[in-house]
Amino acid sequence: MGKGSYLRFPMNQELRIANQRLKAENCELREQMLSMQQEYQQNIASLKAELAQIYKLLSGFKSERFVAAIAEHQLSLFEAEASQEQSTPATETITYTRDKQKHPGRHALPEHLPVREVIIEPEEDTTGLKKIGEEITETLEYTPASLVKRRTIRPKYAKADGEGVCIAALPTRPIDKSIAEACLLAHILVSKYIDHSPFYRQIQIFKRDFGWEPASSTLSDWMQGCCQLLEPLYNTLKQKILASGYIQADESPIKVLDSDKPGSTHQGYQWVYHDPVHRFVLFNYRKGRGQQGPKELLMDYNGYVQCDGYSVYDKIGADPAMTLAGCLVHARRKFSDAVDSDKARAEKALAIFREIYLQEREIKKQTKEDFESRKALRQEKIQPLLAQIKTWIEQQQFNVLPKSPMGKAMAYFINQYPKFENIFTDGRIELDNNLIENAIRPLALGRKNYLFAGSHRAAQHAAILYSFFGTCKMQNINPRQWLTDTLQRIPDYNIQKLEELLPGYTTS
Repeated sequence: MGKGSYLRFPMNQELRIANQRLKAENCELREQMLSMQQEYQQNIASLKAELAQIYKLLSGFKSERFVAAIAEHQLSLFEAEASQEQSTPATETITYTRDKQKHPGRHALPEHLPVREVIIEPEEDTTGLKKIGEEITETLEYTPASLVKRRTIRPKYAKADGEGVCIAALPTRPIDKSIAEACLLAHILVSKYIDHSPFYRQIQIFKRDFGWEPASSTLSDWMQGCCQLLEPLYNTLKQKILASGYIQADESPIKVLDSDKPGSTHQGYQWVYHDPVHRFVLFNYRKGRGQQGPKELLMDYNGYVQCDGYSVYDKIGADPAMTLAGCLVHARRKFSDAVDSDKARAEKALAIFREIYLQEREIKKQTKEDFESRKALRQEKIQPLLAQIKTWIEQQQFNVLPKSPMGKAMAYFINQYPKFENIFTDGRIELDNNLIENAIRPLALGRKNYLFAGSHRAAQHAAILYSFFGTCKMQNINPRQWLTDTLQRIPDYNIQKLEELLPGYTTS
């Protein structure tokens, strides 16, 4: 071998090694680029789905109702049977008669309404005519609300022999030395927290209709006085709910003026706890959305907590005395959000959810308040449908992008499935948290009107009132009448028997 060839050999070897290294680096770069491209596509798909969801919310009401569509090429069961029995089409003439239905007319007016009779005599002279009947037409009038100046007069009598003066005691009022009677206080609080009319708007109405213009601070002081009076009853309500053994939990934001930062607001949260069996609801204000608030309130709780997939509930649910149950509506909602991006898979899941709720409706009709029978029927008819969704997801989840709406829906279902199974261990547990979301709705409507609470203390006072008004709604009780009666009675009521003042109280 010549000297030149000897020198070229190691150079060729180095070139080959360098070339191999470059190829390896190119492969690695190509794989990184493919990975980045896939991640980029996933992010785009995820952002498009979020944008579509935001557009739906901005466009109006988003219905989650799902009715399975029948494909054009798919015959119904009855059409298939007809096609087997008759191969050629035939025609026949059908005649029938039916009774003409009379229009039911207007709904009857409520019997409890007061009646003002107006008698209209004919313009002709009726002297000597015999009355043979009368035509009665009922319409409705509206009498505006009125303010009445209540004047309590207590005669004073001098006792014999100069032993003093005899005078009746002044009845206890909800707020001492206040001009507001219980009925006025109830009207103001119901107007704000149920009819969503802020104090400034109520003041405008009082001034316009009655020529009375109370100060905004006066109404705020009255609300504070009522809440201080109702706080022991609020604590009684809390004890009743925590003793139930099954509650639903959720949270909703509320903006609060921050005294430490003038002009800015703090994002607080109303944590809501609902007892579906006894139909009680409790709002509890906290400054944040962390676990401290619910962990403190549920410290001694023993039983089921039904909730969504928020991680805080998993942390407090680590307590062995507590069992978490899931919410099927939150799972179904995620598949509903995925309809636009993956229609076939989303509709398959939604069709099974629809069957689950149809079965639940029939089971509740059959069982009423028999929770053991409800538990057995659910385990027989609904639990297999839920397992069917889980099996289908396990087969399909690797065929969808993890960050796509369908991928997120599938991952949420699988993660929450152990909680879903807990629903079937007790017949009292609902399939979802819809009842508590209905209880939160007045808070969401109120936010649009009064925008924020004036302080953290005011936010907790709002929680007290939302608790009682929400319970009144669930008990089908008139909140104004209940609050008027309660404010009149509670100042002198036996604190050991406060639960008797709760809306819908029964001895059972």
